[in-house]
Amino acid sequence: MSDLRFFVEKKKGFDLDAKRLEKQLREELGIDIKDLRLINCYDIFNLSADKENVKKMILSEPVTDSITEELDLKGKKYFAVEFLPGQFDQRADSAIQCIDIVSTVKQNVDVLTSKIIILNDEITDEELNRIKKFYINPIEMREKDLSVLKKEEILFNSEVITYDNFTSLNDAEIEKMRTDLGLSMSFEDLKFVQDHYKEIGRNPTETEIKVLDTYWSDHCRHTTFETKINKVTFPNSEFGKQMEKEFNEYLKLKEDVSKKRAVSLMDMATIVAKYLKKEGKLDNLEVSEENNACSVYVDVEVEDFEGKKSIEKWLLMFKNETHNHPTEIEPFGGASTCLGGAIRDPLSGRAYVYQAIRVTGSGNPLETVEETLKGKLPQKKITTGAASGYASYGNQIGIATSLVSEIYHDGYKAKRMEVGAVVAAAPVENVVRKSPVPTDSIIIIGGKTGRDGCGGATGSSKEHNDKSLLLCGAEVQKGNAPEERKIQRLFRNAEATKLIKKCNDFGAGGVSVAIGELADGVEVNLDLVPVKYDGLNGTELAISESQERMAVIVSKEDTEKFLKFVDEENLLGTVVGYVTDKNRLTLNWKGKAIVDISRDFLNTNGVQQNIDIEVRDYENENVFEKFKTSDSSLEKKWLHNIKKLNVASQKGLVEMFDSSVGAGTILAPFGGKYQMSPTDVSIMKFPVLDKNTDTASGITWGFNPYISEWSTYHGAIYAVVESLAKLVAAGVDYKTARLSFQEYFEKLGKDAYKWSKPFLALLGAMKAQKDFDVAAIGGKDSMSGTFNDISVPPTLISFAVSPVNVHDVISTEFKKAKNKLYLVENKIDEKDFLFNSEELKENFEFVLKNIKDKKIVSAMVIKMGGLAEALSKMSFGNRLGFEINNKDVDLFSLKPASILIETTEELSHKNAIYLGEVSDKFEGKVNGENINLENV
Repeated sequence: MSDLRFFVEKKKGFDLDAKRLEKQLREELGIDIKDLRLINCYDIFNLSADKENVKKMILSEPVTDSITEELDLKGKKYFAVEFLPGQFDQRADSAIQCIDIVSTVKQNVDVLTSKIIILNDEITDEELNRIKKFYINPIEMREKDLSVLKKEEILFNSEVITYDNFTSLNDAEIEKMRTDLGLSMSFEDLKFVQDHYKEIGRNPTETEIKVLDTYWSDHCRHTTFETKINKVTFPNSEFGKQMEKEFNEYLKLKEDVSKKRAVSLMDMATIVAKYLKKEGKLDNLEVSEENNACSVYVDVEVEDFEGKKSIEKWLLMFKNETHNHPTEIEPFGGASTCLGGAIRDPLSGRAYVYQAIRVTGSGNPLETVEETLKGKLPQKKITTGAASGYASYGNQIGIATSLVSEIYHDGYKAKRMEVGAVVAAAPVENVVRKSPVPTDSIIIIGGKTGRDGCGGATGSSKEHNDKSLLLCGAEVQKGNAPEERKIQRLFRNAEATKLIKKCNDFGAGGVSVAIGELADGVEVNLDLVPVKYDGLNGTELAISESQERMAVIVSKEDTEKFLKFVDEENLLGTVVGYVTDKNRLTLNWKGKAIVDISRDFLNTNGVQQNIDIEVRDYENENVFEKFKTSDSSLEKKWLHNIKKLNVASQKGLVEMFDSSVGAGTILAPFGGKYQMSPTDVSIMKFPVLDKNTDTASGITWGFNPYISEWSTYHGAIYAVVESLAKLVAAGVDYKTARLSFQEYFEKLGKDAYKWSKPFLALLGAMKAQKDFDVAAIGGKDSMSGTFNDISVPPTLISFAVSPVNVHDVISTEFKKAKNKLYLVENKIDEKDFLFNSEELKENFEFVLKNIKDKKIVSAMVIKMGGLAEALSKMSFGNRLGFEINNKDVDLFSLKPASILIETTEELSHKNAIYLGEVSDKFEGKVNGENINLENV
């Protein structure tokens, strides 16, 4: 057996990554870098045979690569980097699998990979250090010593300890323990834990403390949203009176459908769904013990290859997920696992995930490296690294991502917003929901466990400071998309899924939460949990998160049969425990119970916090006028407007993502002959096998941070109606829509005013849901958007999902010269800055009817760039211009939920304002003034 090192470099003309890095370093750092070389280095250990096959067939491509075993670096300016020990290395993992495939003998090889960056000799030592500092993110990588060819031993962690004096600690010592261990639970929680262990007469293990901290974290148990609201005070103003009235409306609803629950943000977020369900307006909602994703019943029309049509009952599932904390500190891994984490939720519901969208929030990516806040990565590095990570994961797992949007606001410098939303579906007959019984097997399928991902739940529940980059590395994983793809394939096998009684994904909290939530009584042997490497102790085995693992419960009789299906997909399946009748979570390690916690105590979720809320007036300004521009000529105003970060084209970003994999995409990300008119809705056919279907799912989003920071109440209302308006503009009926919210706010602490921000947002969302009879049936809250003394803008994103027939769908690009242009306006009252919801519903019905009648052929919702943005972007797709003849038209103001439509004939509606016509010339004309669209 031998240990070898190979150096692989792209030949000239194929060295695109090197050229990209050279350009990035030159532009970002202002250093005159020339002829940068980028070399992939492979350290292979215990290779006993097949060296030439490994060199020529696995590590390199003869046409594009040069491979050597020697590299002369004498006198050169260079540095080498490698992943930190314990981080997943996909390149190395793939190399190991390929070596196993091509080897003529069984080999037990190990592979480490690294990169070598060689720079031109003129680079000074000071410039070299600047380049290293920019390139090396200490969260995921370190500088490598090329003089050493040796596999670093993974450090063994100590035995799991018991906190022997825990029950006798005084209050000051309890608080010191909480801060020393970096626990996310409150002092009151830890005191509550102490009282419990006093009562049962023993001290806890470190694993039990970590498991409780994870179980009760804001990430897992929504402790902020579950905080009891004691008292709300309102200002003595028109707005204050209106908010008090809205709050009393909520209390009335609560008496009707949620009497037993405390007043809380969570109750406010879910109250309308309960109300509409009681009223019979939410009769397609799937209700089960498993709550991993929003799930509704949908009739899917299918046609076999003989032309016979029928209706099949399907489950349509959707879920939004954030990875703000990990993406902020390690952009690629954090964003890739954002998508992986979103996928695994509906996937655990045994649905096939086929559709994804991405909505992110960033600071200005054009700011210089020197402007970066201390303790932060540069905004450009975060935003480009995150895009690469999300795209990489989606492209590998094979999920079409046809709607990608990035919002720019300085508040997201505090902490990035990284949100992914996915849609999944499965025939109802393939999904079995059963309650587990004692002796049922608990099986882990998928990837192995490592240290990466430990503390992800609790880390996501903490605010950031300038030490976060140095301290949070273990909380960020590298996802393994090909492994999760195997689980996708397995769960498409109806024979396999029908054997599963219950399933949970390995999200935040690892074994302790994934298995702990499956049944009231479970017993697990952690020694059986498959590991990436030796050296993990029981605590790490208990709490490590993973994208590509599932925990399933299968009856004892079906276990062997199920494991055969698992093996057929080249997946690892391991029975690690069983269901018991003891009502306890028991985790054994090395023959000893290191976790033995009663279910009743776990389910308390710690001490319920209490808070008072103080509502204040919003600034009395017309925020909708804020988006206007003050240049002299119309053309200058137009160009200034279209150049704004939140208005300019994001095509370069969008094209990083595969939008067509699966062959079900109805709307491409950019429409028209020239593919330049951006789409606002992702629409894809249901993933029906062996039949045709015209039934599709549409998903979109709504949110404006500038409205929300002015008034979270208005911000939430307009988020909901914007998401519904976007569906309508694509031909999707808003009345069949179901919503899911993404809340992202600053760390609230005990500040009564800060608490009013999500409180008012949920009042606004509640009003919008009631007005339009649509319900939010899911959501995700992230309440830690603070960095030192700056915070994210108050964020409530509304995701709207609905089925649609593909023949009713329209796109955004202008279709034909001489067609008419109208603005279907949502009129805003200048006193309260709200609108008449009945009129807006009439607008929606008018648009939907005329789309169905083929009279409206393109449409776009007015967004941050006003009517001017919509006119421009609808022109680009087919290079058709417009001629506007309406002197009262307001081109640059924000008009939420107003829709620009192109019609084949004149139409009449009280809120449809005639603007002009589509032109066959690629130019704009507004009341006689020309706009050169070539410049736009």
